[in-house]
Order: sequence, then C-alpha cells, then structure tokens
Amino acid sequence: MTALPQTVFDALRDHLLAHSVRRGDFVLKSGRRSSWFIDAKQTVCRPEAMVLVADAVLSVAPPEATAIGGLTMGADPVAFVTAAVAATRGRRLKAFSVRKEAKDHGAGGRIAGALDPGDLVVVTEDTVTRGTSLLEAALAIKQAGADPVLLVAVVDRGGTAAAMAASEGLQFRAVLTAPDLGFDYEGA
Repeated sequence: MTALPQTVFDALRDHLLAHSVRRGDFVLKSGRRSSWFIDAKQTVCRPEAMVLVADAVLSVAPPEATAIGGLTMGADPVAFVTAAVAATRGRRLKAFSVRKEAKDHGAGGRIAGALDPGDLVVVTEDTVTRGTSLLEAALAIKQAGADPVLLVAVVDRGGTAAAMAASEGLQFRAVLTAPDLGFDYEGA
C-alpha cells in the first residue's frame, strides 16, 4: 500500500462533489431517508476520473492481492478500471463480478470473470452506507475458494462498514468518507 497523494484525493473529492453528490429527499437502500445521495458511478464511469479512482483504490490495495471485484453493479466499474490501470503499470490484478444470484445455466455460480481458488481479493464497492454488499460479496468469494484480504469503498457514507467488516474478521478501507464530502455519516 502507498499513500494516496493529496492531489489525487482532492481531485477525486472535487469530481464526486461536482458529478456524483445530489441534495434533496432520497430513500436509501435501507429504506431510510436522507437529504443527500451519492451516485459514485457518475465519477467512476467518467474518463477524466477513472484513473483517479484506480489510483485511489490501488493506494490501499495490499501488494499481495491477485484479484479485485465485488457485488454487481456497484463494484463492477471500480474493479474493472482498477485492474486495467494496474495492468498498464505492471501489476496483475484479475477482475470479476459477484452476481446477486447464482446462474442456473452454463457454468453456473455467482462469479463472473477471472477469479481462481486461492486468489487474494480486494473486495470493492463504489459507495457503502452499511457495508452489507461488501460482506455478501466476501462470502461468495470465500465460497469460490478465494480469500478476501481487504474490503474497499470509494465512498463510505455510513461510517459503520469498518465495524461490520471487523466483526467478520475483515479489514475495511474507504478512499473518501461522508465527512470528506462535507456531510455527517448516515450509519445504520
């Protein structure tokens, strides 16, 4: 792991605020209401921010990690852009998605993409409030014979994911937090 340069942190924060954060009245996945919402895919999927996201995730990813992925749809752009940028820098990270349900045709299963038994995995997500998607993905990854070594969110809006991960014996890191964006945490 390397420290995220302040310039990358600032640029990513500014991009999230400009393109991903919305103010208003929103219902969260948990059913709770919030005065703000973040659609981090509006940053992760824009070309001017893709390398920023990858640099941020790579700065916290353990060097021994061999794969990156998580629960579709939130993890997909983060995992694939990070693996692609890593490859251009000589770091080999396989990328995959965890399906929400097991596929009942073809090879079946919940994993789509490149994940092998024994892989050391960075489990990712664009935004977390509670962290349940990260934990669901980590369980599916373990069932596939791989080992989650770190859970990473581009944005932690809830402030409870680290404790939830720790209760399962997993480490959690957020690139940015709700307070970094000027908001209070909205934990479960």
